[in-house]
Amino acid sequence: MTWNERRISRQLKLRDLHVLMTVARCGSMGKAANQLSVSQPAISKAIADMEAALGVRLLDRNPRGVVPTIYARALLDRGLVAFHSAAETEVIAVSGDPKEKAESEVNEENWRFPVGYDLRPDQMRQLGLYISEPRSPQETDRPFAEPGLFIINPQGKIQVVDISNAPFARPELGGVLKGLKFIQEKQYPIRGTLA
Repeated sequence: MTWNERRISRQLKLRDLHVLMTVARCGSMGKAANQLSVSQPAISKAIADMEAALGVRLLDRNPRGVVPTIYARALLDRGLVAFHSAAETEVIAVSGDPKEKAESEVNEENWRFPVGYDLRPDQMRQLGLYISEPRSPQETDRPFAEPGLFIINPQGKIQVVDISNAPFARPELGGVLKGLKFIQEKQYPIRGTLA
């Protein structure tokens, strides 16, 4: 399926991606509503509006809650590109995947930012990332890094670091964007320098 990016950008806002990210992370519309301090029907309507605008189902419902479909995962990944544009920042991804797998994912997801590959466990450790063994051969064939977000300021120094030991505990890009804009507007200093 080819997505008309112009249509998507006109109809979806960063808030919509934030709602979808929160629902995907929580695994439940009710839990997402509590976290976002809105009603569950408001979350359901926001998801239904996104599904109608895109013409695809974004969530699969099951007795335990909801899980993102392949379309939702692609949209959330593309949300990183929207984040990049809105924050006027450069986005670079680094992966422990081999070159072929990383290139395949870049092409499949149509990412427009550089993606490094073959990150070794010693390099992952230098970045302070958590490293996990694969749960099955289908996941990957090597140790891999759990999510890490590093925001580098225009002076080339680390402004913000967010490191997780689990894939479902990634930072909400909407909140990161808001914080990044605050940092830029107020020339907010680097924090945590006494560690």
